[in-house]
Amino acid sequence: MAAGLRLEKTSKHPTLQLAGETLVLDLCGGLWLPEHRTLIVSDLHLEKGSSYAARSGQFLPPYDTRETLACLHEAVVRHDPARVVALGDSFHDARGPERMEPGDRALVAALQEGRDWVWIAGNHDAAVSEGIGGRYADALTLGGLLLRHEPSPEPVTGEIAGHLHPCGKVAMRGRAVRRRCFVTDGSRLVMPAFGAYAGGLNVRDKAIEGLFPKGFTAHLLGDGRVFTIGRAQLARD
Repeated sequence: MAAGLRLEKTSKHPTLQLAGETLVLDLCGGLWLPEHRTLIVSDLHLEKGSSYAARSGQFLPPYDTRETLACLHEAVVRHDPARVVALGDSFHDARGPERMEPGDRALVAALQEGRDWVWIAGNHDAAVSEGIGGRYADALTLGGLLLRHEPSPEPVTGEIAGHLHPCGKVAMRGRAVRRRCFVTDGSRLVMPAFGAYAGGLNVRDKAIEGLFPKGFTAHLLGDGRVFTIGRAQLARD
């Protein structure tokens, strides 16, 4: 966090309970479920740079896939999961796997080796169904948890979703920082986007606030720590 911002509740990897399951909020933006030896990441948006170039001629430096996979590799090495769940919008469009560089495809294959790798369908990549390894699903149940891409509009317990790319903004002493974050009310959790080019939506936006009518806590990914911040301390853009 920026100098001058002092928040009391911090931890490198906070641990939460959701639907009777233990969740470890990894500083990388992934979610570790130790009892299931499962690593969850959301909204990788691989090949977003090449998608923009192909669709509109808009140039983005074509290194997003490599950067995102490098971060994912670090998390996989650290946790050695038996299962990895990519929680939707893993590719920016359905043809993303076709545009991947051979080295990036090889890294994905190496990460999958010896693991149950699950691609959850998202709104960007629902048509991706083969050619990149792993297995495909619309949703996945683990113990008391339901893993899906888009949050349900109705109240639900045990849901872990992505899609909204939440970011929290804190303003204090004339300074402001805006960081990717996990958002939870103790019943459901929305994950941050993992992708290098994914962007983010302020948690005070109605699309996110509406999911948590009784309030929420945001866990912002800071420099070396996760900062746990209540809704009242979070600023709008």
